[in-house]
Amino acid sequence: MSNEENPIKKEQLIIPTSENKKGIENHQRTATHLEAGAFFHKEAAKYHETGNHEKAAECTIKAQGHVCSANELQREDVKHHAAMN
Repeated sequence: MSNEENPIKKEQLIIPTSENKKGIENHQRTATHLEAGAFFHKEAAKYHETGNHEKAAECTIKAQGHVCSANELQREDVKHHAAMN
């Protein structure tokens, strides 16, 4: 993409190193929670298939906790990006 096609001005792309590092870590933590949430949802499905609904419920609760954590981190990131614009 050429500079003419990119609507973001070059000066907007300059982010202080500490802020950039914080943003990268936030994205990584969010992804880790989403991956864990997906894992536990898949585990819950497997337990339901075998009739172990108690274990499925435990996995569902773990999945929900990870998804909630990921959502909180995403909200922080959106606020950070909104403040930069």
